[in-house]
Amino acid sequence: MSDAPVLLAMEGDVAVVRLNRPDRLNALTPDMLDLLAATLRRAAEDGARAVLLTGEGRAFCAGADLTASVGMRDSGESLRRHYNPVIATMAELPIPIVSAVGGAAAGAGVSIALAADIVVMAQSAYLLLAFANIGLVPDAGATWLIGKAAGRAKLLEMALLGERLPAGEALEAGLVNRVVEDGALADVAHGLATKLAGMPTVALGLIRKQVGAALSGTLAETLEIEADHQSIAAKTEDCREAIAAFLAKREPHFTGR
Repeated sequence: MSDAPVLLAMEGDVAVVRLNRPDRLNALTPDMLDLLAATLRRAAEDGARAVLLTGEGRAFCAGADLTASVGMRDSGESLRRHYNPVIATMAELPIPIVSAVGGAAAGAGVSIALAADIVVMAQSAYLLLAFANIGLVPDAGATWLIGKAAGRAKLLEMALLGERLPAGEALEAGLVNRVVEDGALADVAHGLATKLAGMPTVALGLIRKQVGAALSGTLAETLEIEADHQSIAAKTEDCREAIAAFLAKREPHFTGR
């Protein structure tokens, strides 16, 4: 296996992206973050129709590698240059993302995990906003991602107390979609990514965009975005195929166009 900090493998139409610093629990460095954003963009550009994002070894991601932050003059500038572009790239990607979370997802690792569209956690995994424990504040979009999904009370509990949130509680809070037995994590997450990769890709990309807009917009704005997106989706080959399959009483075959 390559020693690159981020790995990309195409498995059919699914791009499997792996954080690959298992000896450091996949802790993040600026170079690793830049490579992650570039890898996600490359996956979409190369024709992937879904992404499966996971971590090598016994953790999903332990957050920032503090040894790489020693001597850093401006942490805020580091966020703007390296962390925020990853979350923005995930939000802007035209294909769906499934994250498979095993072990720890801590710090910015929480944000990367939750920025996926479908989040699957192993039963023994946990989320941890440890920022307050070291005199810092949540970053990389954690405040928005958790606040929008779980609300103010859960966000403040996680951010202020800096305690582990087990997978089962993350599910109850609405932060993740599924919790599975540890040994089933890879298969379940890959199965979901494969299912998404076989669906109408353009429509899925538009759904991702309009959900993001709806979470911050008004009803009137959302109605207009839906109308615009429906005009685009209705003209795709996949939409025409779905209608033809319905009329012929057969299963549709989607090509992502």
